Amino acid sequence: MAATVFERVQEKLQQAGVPFTVLRHAPVYTSEEAAAVRGTSLASGAKALVVKAGEEFVLLVLPADRKLDSRKARTALGVKALRFATREEVEQLTGLQPGSIPPFGSLFGLPTCCDPALAENAFINFNAGDHAISVQLAYADYVAFEQLRLLALT
Repeated sequence: MAATVFERVQEKLQQAGVPFTVLRHAPVYTSEEAAAVRGTSLASGAKALVVKAGEEFVLLVLPADRKLDSRKARTALGVKALRFATREEVEQLTGLQPGSIPPFGSLFGLPTCCDPALAENAFINFNAGDHAISVQLAYADYVAFEQLRLLALT
């Protein structure tokens, strides 16, 4: 039986010796609901967005209290065209529903780009492949662990 995305995240973090906390909760479908059920700030949520930048799909990660600035993102990525992946593309690339994607493009063979504003949080929180499972880890561990590019996206 194939491992779930949550199991893959957990295994990757454990193998790397990265400390993290798991919170199981009622399913949440917005960043605001997630912050409320976690008892954390909205800004600490690591919102993962699958986009098509030029000809390739990329995972963009930004604080959940901010919106993607398409112009900044296109400039930072060096592309003329940028669009959100469709629900079908997200499911095909990740096997997940939008809103449950962890901020690890490496799990899905996608480059990961993170907005530096996320660094304003000592800890980040995110759904780990399931609307009812959240993970918290130190931002410094996230940056050291995930191969990512820091780009101004908001």
